Amino acid sequence: MALAVVLVAGCGGGGDDDSTETAPATTTEEPAALSKEELIEQGDAICGEVNAAVGTVGASAAETASPAGQVADLYSGMVGSLKSLGTPEESDGYAEFSAAADALLTAEDEVGLAAERDDTAGLEAAEANASSALQSFQTAAQEYGFEACGEGPSAPVSTAPESGETESAEEPESIEPEAVEPEVEATPEPAPETGGAGGTTEGGGTAGAPEGGGGTTGGESGGIGPG
Repeated sequence: MALAVVLVAGCGGGGDDDSTETAPATTTEEPAALSKEELIEQGDAICGEVNAAVGTVGASAAETASPAGQVADLYSGMVGSLKSLGTPEESDGYAEFSAAADALLTAEDEVGLAAERDDTAGLEAAEANASSALQSFQTAAQEYGFEACGEGPSAPVSTAPESGETESAEEPESIEPEAVEPEVEATPEPAPETGGAGGTTEGGGTAGAPEGGGGTTGGESGGIGPG
């Protein structure tokens, strides 16, 4: 009887082992590293946007935040975005650029903290350090191959005319009318005087005819010889 109990227990245990499922192992793939050219292209796009944004700080009188704090936030965000791109495949020279970016981030954080506390003396010192760190960052960026990251902020170019100046509309080119000579009416020639051919004499007779209308010469009688 004890033997049967052992056998039953053994069969039950075997069934539990067969029903156990093994969970598949999960692996996390790291994103592929960018090439140096890809890093520079994407990094310059980030720096270009930040440079344009920094150039507009303080342009609006409606802004209530401290300009120094706004600039610090923009540069801190820029460095964070650049660092998120990762280390490129060609890492030669990247370490120096990355170190300069870290130094800029630290300096801008100090500026933001001093501006938040309204610490005038601390803000002046922090801004001096941030200016030096920005120059070092730009130099390292240029040496690595960046363009926009090696440039300073750029203020937008205003196309509006300066005060006191008005844009003069271009006057249309005047076209002189062509000189038209007046038509000269031809003077009619005088009409010839009316009359008979070869001229006429008073009385209407023909030239050379005797008075009286006779048309022939000689005597009235038409006989010949003595009468």
